[in-house]
Amino acid sequence: MKFEIMDKISHIEDSIVLFMDETLAFSSDIPESLSLELSHYVSRLKSKKTYKGKIGEIHYGTIKVAQDYLDVAILGLGNYDTFSVIKLQNSLAEVFRNLKAKNTQSIFVIGEQLTHYMDSKRKRSILLSEVLVMADYEFSEYKSNFEPQAVENIFLLGDFDKNFVDEGIVLGESNKIARHLVNLPANKLTPIYLAELVKSYGNINGFEVTVDHKSEIEALEMSAFLEVAKGSSQPPVLITMRYTGHPESDHRLGFVGKGLTYDSGGLSIKSTSGMVTMKSDMGGAAAVIGAMIAISKLKLKVNVTAVVAACENMISGASYKPGDIISSMAKKSIFIGNTDAEGRLTLIDAVHYIIEKEAVSAVIDVATLTGAAIHCLGHDATCAVSNNDDYYEVVQKSFAKSNEHVWRLPILDEYKELLKHHEADLTNTAGSPGTITAGLFIGEFVHDKPWVHLDIAGTAFKDKQAGIFTKGGTGVATRPLYYVAKKFAAK
Repeated sequence: MKFEIMDKISHIEDSIVLFMDETLAFSSDIPESLSLELSHYVSRLKSKKTYKGKIGEIHYGTIKVAQDYLDVAILGLGNYDTFSVIKLQNSLAEVFRNLKAKNTQSIFVIGEQLTHYMDSKRKRSILLSEVLVMADYEFSEYKSNFEPQAVENIFLLGDFDKNFVDEGIVLGESNKIARHLVNLPANKLTPIYLAELVKSYGNINGFEVTVDHKSEIEALEMSAFLEVAKGSSQPPVLITMRYTGHPESDHRLGFVGKGLTYDSGGLSIKSTSGMVTMKSDMGGAAAVIGAMIAISKLKLKVNVTAVVAACENMISGASYKPGDIISSMAKKSIFIGNTDAEGRLTLIDAVHYIIEKEAVSAVIDVATLTGAAIHCLGHDATCAVSNNDDYYEVVQKSFAKSNEHVWRLPILDEYKELLKHHEADLTNTAGSPGTITAGLFIGEFVHDKPWVHLDIAGTAFKDKQAGIFTKGGTGVATRPLYYVAKKFAAK
């Protein structure tokens, strides 16, 4: 899909997307015949009062210009009090899919009125390009009779900037890669295959990738990670991605993504319905991979290392068991109260590794960690736990730039006490409030590094299409991680 910014339009084919607020005023630098037809069309809407221009409101129609019939989608902006970027992006995604379903080849987006509600050229440009790219995704590669439809050209009329449009395209594409990884079934996306994909992403986009296999993981003494992995016939891998965009700097960000390519719950087995979507338990890994693609592709002047401890949590005679006491790379002992609290075990070894072996300056871990996160914040906001106010503020602002929601949960000494166990240093099931205690369990391994834990259990997967998201993986946190890296990039 090709994007082009236009100062004026001499001729329009196929379809038009027109932004309009509640005044229903219309003016644009387009051909007189088209302008006249659109003006008449809008006047008829006014007289019939069938469309009011409210934020997110959509009206579809057709106009005739010369001998051509053009599909028209009018998208409401509301007014200064009601305008919402999130409502705008979701309705724009709906419009795109509707026009794509009609085999539209070209879409002309008349976005001049958007300047009154988004005064930043950067925000306008990135928003339109990334939303249209993200809306142009569907998971269909396993459908035998699927015939893909494609929009070839997007023409933007208004005050937009090509560099920012290009940035939005990269962010949208990176989000789509993260979604696709989550959507791949577990019999296809094994830990080994995930590592192969990451290697190819690194080769294409310019970041280094190393893969440690079981013997090397054993040499690193990543005991907690190995305990989770040993019940599966699929061998574990430790995937390390390194991007060095600022070689003169010693500062290096660390991203850790939970990489359970499938989670049965282990011997504490999940129900069948609970297992159906457990291919998505590597949503954190998908986010950090997508972020590394965007960071490297846009050549940020920053250093970032990302780590994924990838494995399956399965059942066999070798599986770890409730009641076991295991070790960890940090040499802390852990009582296993539940084998379905496995993600935090892989994460603590990955976090310890990235701090001790990769010498990162700060850490963000991203994980589909707890069902309790859904009870906390539902499916529209990511839960966060952090030991550093300044670092969390960077993360929070990065989520806001991406039009994603995040909310910080409290750390209390009383919650930390719940992590202790009378037979071991820690327990992997510290009880309620489960989202916080799970995060604090990981926090026991971050030393004194600035750290933010993001629990995306509620936001990583959609049961049905909603706004910019199709059913399945959302790629949540991919774009926020990019903006975190951009914040630390040298100017």
